[in-house]
Amino acid sequence: MKKEEILKYVDHTLLLQTATWGEIKEICDDAVKYGVASIMIPPCYVRQAVDYVGGKCPVATVIGFPNGNTTTATKLFEAKEALENGAREIDMVINIGWLKDGKYDQVEEEIRALKEAAGEKVLKVIIETCLLTDEEKIKMCELCAKAGADFIKTSTGFSKSGATFEDVKLMKEHASGGLKVKAAGGIKSLDDAEKFIELGAERLGTSRIVKIIKEQENA
Repeated sequence: MKKEEILKYVDHTLLLQTATWGEIKEICDDAVKYGVASIMIPPCYVRQAVDYVGGKCPVATVIGFPNGNTTTATKLFEAKEALENGAREIDMVINIGWLKDGKYDQVEEEIRALKEAAGEKVLKVIIETCLLTDEEKIKMCELCAKAGADFIKTSTGFSKSGATFEDVKLMKEHASGGLKVKAAGGIKSLDDAEKFIELGAERLGTSRIVKIIKEQENA
């Protein structure tokens, strides 16, 4: 694939605790320049980023991040505030403890509530695959589809490991009802990015791809 094609899949990401507005501005500038899918940043910068890019690139943010075990009411407040501030995409973290307790109805209802809040905006559901069994990953594909989510996403990038080829393949095989797959965390090269796309990922959460392309241009 051409670099320009890969970039269209990229959610250009900066979610570090230390992220400053200056760094976020650089992310925004690069996102607009390279034509990525979205700018993925912390909630506190959403309004500034939306105003800064002026509609040239969708701004996305994270909810219940990175642990996922805040209350549903808290996640809803976060999501509604982010949407009011101009976010066009929301990436929420599931309550992993609920999943492991078999509280599938609660997991599904939380996702549905966030999708209702998002409306026509995009909702991606982070399941943190490195903490789940294959059976739990497959169950989450089912619950995300039933709840109306737009994407199921592998990882926060803040746990033990990120996306793997095996997980993306598994999730793609079990995603139904228009549910798409996002690979995130640990995507280190253009070859990795292309492989994830070939396996069925329709978004890539990464900070590295744009950096790699910038380094190649400046070499």
